[in-house]
Amino acid sequence: MTLHAREINQDVRELGALLGEVLEAQTSTEAFETVETIRNSCIDYRRGDAETRDEVHRALNRLNPETQDIVARAFTTYFELINLAEERERVREIREGSQEGVLADSVEEAVRDLAERGADPAEFEQVLEDVLIQPTFTAHPTEARRKTVKAKLRSVARDIERLDERRLTEREQKRIERNLDAEVTSLWQTPQVRDRRPEVTDEALNVQWYLENVLFDVIDEVYDELEHTLEDVYDEDIDIDTLYEFRSWAGSDRDGNPFVTTEVTEETLERQRETVLPLYRNKLKELSGVLSQDASNIATDALFNERLDRHKSRLPGIAAEAEERYPDEPYRQKLRLMRESVIRVSDVRQGGYENEEELLTDLRVIADSLRENDAEVIAEAHVDPLIRKVETFGFTLASLDLRDHRKMHTDAIAEAVDRQGIDYAAMDEDERVEFLTEAILQDNTVIDMEDTEGLSEDATRVLDRFRATADWQNEFGIDAIDTYAISWCEEPSHALEVLFLADQVDIVDLPGYCGFDVVPLLESEYALSGARRIMGTLFENEAYSQALEARDNIQEIMLGYSDSNKENGFLAANWSLYNNQKRLADITDDYDVEMRLFHGRGGSISRGGGPMNDAMLALPNETVTGQIKFTEQGEAIAEKYANHDIAERNLEQMLNAQIRARQNAIEEPVEEIPDEWEDAMETAADAAREEYQDLLETDGFVEFFEQATPITVIENLNMGSRPASRSEDRSVEDLRAIPWVFSWTQARCIIPGWYSISTGLDAYLENGGDMETLQEMYENWPFFRTKLDNASLALARTDLGIAEEYADLADPELRERIYPRLVEEYEDTVEKVLEITGQDGLLSRDWLKENLERRNPYVDPLNLLQVRLLKQSHRTETERRTLRLTVQGIAAGMKNTG
Repeated sequence: MTLHAREINQDVRELGALLGEVLEAQTSTEAFETVETIRNSCIDYRRGDAETRDEVHRALNRLNPETQDIVARAFTTYFELINLAEERERVREIREGSQEGVLADSVEEAVRDLAERGADPAEFEQVLEDVLIQPTFTAHPTEARRKTVKAKLRSVARDIERLDERRLTEREQKRIERNLDAEVTSLWQTPQVRDRRPEVTDEALNVQWYLENVLFDVIDEVYDELEHTLEDVYDEDIDIDTLYEFRSWAGSDRDGNPFVTTEVTEETLERQRETVLPLYRNKLKELSGVLSQDASNIATDALFNERLDRHKSRLPGIAAEAEERYPDEPYRQKLRLMRESVIRVSDVRQGGYENEEELLTDLRVIADSLRENDAEVIAEAHVDPLIRKVETFGFTLASLDLRDHRKMHTDAIAEAVDRQGIDYAAMDEDERVEFLTEAILQDNTVIDMEDTEGLSEDATRVLDRFRATADWQNEFGIDAIDTYAISWCEEPSHALEVLFLADQVDIVDLPGYCGFDVVPLLESEYALSGARRIMGTLFENEAYSQALEARDNIQEIMLGYSDSNKENGFLAANWSLYNNQKRLADITDDYDVEMRLFHGRGGSISRGGGPMNDAMLALPNETVTGQIKFTEQGEAIAEKYANHDIAERNLEQMLNAQIRARQNAIEEPVEEIPDEWEDAMETAADAAREEYQDLLETDGFVEFFEQATPITVIENLNMGSRPASRSEDRSVEDLRAIPWVFSWTQARCIIPGWYSISTGLDAYLENGGDMETLQEMYENWPFFRTKLDNASLALARTDLGIAEEYADLADPELRERIYPRLVEEYEDTVEKVLEITGQDGLLSRDWLKENLERRNPYVDPLNLLQVRLLKQSHRTETERRTLRLTVQGIAAGMKNTG
């Protein structure tokens, strides 16, 4: 059976041709021909038909500011459209692979893999009981596109899908092609660059869109696939607990973002609840259309009748209406009452559900009743999926995590207790731990959290946030906002400070009750290497251990991938993270605490990106407790969750990896790594760290970075609500990790993803190591293989020919001192990686190679135009807009920002 009517080359060709027609119609034939000249010249160079890019430079030099803008818009729009063509191709591959039964990393593959390894139903059920996957959407500013542009692109994507998956009449096809023409024309006429920085509310709405419009629909399909596969493989029933929970930082992450206020967080909580409740109401209405069984044809049991009667007594008016409308239809009567109780969850009227568990109980009673009446197929098709939705999204859509920098809590407490004559600021660490512990354990509060008179603005905000959180938990439920992450947590007192502030507003009431998971975010080398000092002190602390016991003895610990990479370089940072994860597993095991690691991954390779399923399988076995949490950021959210089929595929791959990883950990609790492999990594990482830090500390490096990348443009791009730097200083340390990576990515010199790898590996080889060991490590060690594969991708996307154009922007003396060093390390790293992997090229997957080859000739003009504009000391408003647009276009072409 043919599932599709098209293939990617046809989509690319026709979308490109359509854009050309729109470009000519909206501008001029001359502008169209200029774009074509530049495009063909770049293709000629990439194919080897031209020895230099001189023809491209000549064409760009002839452009006036208005034509420059048209060129930038043309290539940016091209990538927006081609990304949709590649998305459609991914969907084709998913659907065809599923149809042919050859889809790798599927749920079915995971189930059959465990069954073949001898896992019986009880063992499989235990694995599923352990598994909990928590994708956490952040508002980190790595999504360069405007919301309006994204909406238009989704419309184009739907038209491409219709052309591909439906048998159309000639009239229907012409209608869709006309719609495509209209959308691309509208896209051309719509400004690509934001004229204002997005507000926090915009970011929260962006996250909410994916939850509401995609994930809410696909989540039960993943469960359905798992249930059917289990039925095929095992004869016994296997219970499936909740496997996914979605969380968000959008609207609640205060770290470095003064615009995240208590008002914004409360609005986010309210809006999410008001979004999810109508979704349930609509599903219940649809269910009412299905459950039209007459009382004469079914027999409802005592439990169903009891809950129906109780519900009628709570809503007598609605009950009378339901009995009149559905006199002999008990399911419909019950569903009408359930709809009303959902409507009244946030209503002043009585009769609303107190929490999602009440709704779940009603749904389960209906499902059981259907099964007792030989209607299991109806329960499976219509009730069970709704149960899964409610289990996953609750009444909150996504639970919010709070986060702030540790300094904010320290300073707020110091100011607040100073009024009590307590000099907290002067205390050393041991004194602070002692003071906080005693304050938490005593019955009386220490701070009047409502009295903020005389406190600084920051301290007032901290106290207000904790007071408000207590109110939010009362209003929306504890699960709506029950996690507090502490950025740059480096001492035990930093965690106790959050516990103390929560205790002051009764979020914590020890022993026995703690409404927060207190989550240390370990991101500096000092914090990671001091993990036992930090966590061991906390686990032995009387107050903290009681709080932990109240949270089922589960300790969530967040690992910062971004700043650790920026501080140490790719190889050393990843080795440190690997070792410290094992160390944390040892610590939590020593104290009989269950660990949930929270991986602060970004979309780029240098910030922990890469295929999530590969990353999950490469984690040390000791750390795989079954529960895992990770951030989803920026453009990676759109790439993974904008399309239903791709979103479902991503969720399946995560589940596949986590099931297999958990079983691996059960079978081999401590992963046996040969000493010589660990010694090799230790030697390589130390040398790599030294080389990377030496580069950053080289005199003039910061100036080179500022001159040879578009960092100054990126900082003013209006990408996110959060500032790009932590202060006004210009330093690598002060710069946030996202613009750091974004800038190098734009300049096609992605040093955060590969710099100093070769230096590190050379140090190992010069210290008595051998290439055969490295090749063996790549073949048999998932950690090493995954990191080298990810580095290969960063190397492949680096283009020294383009990077040299940016390097020429720097002062000649700086350029000659720094850029050749980057080139040498790049070339040596490519050589080492190819020798270790035994591959002919950096990209082992054909589709990745084709993807890059398809994109490069179209990214080049944007890079070269950007360089030309960066050279100018004075720019018109049109030129400034064009420069910002080149950043956007390169991000679309590279499919990555930071």
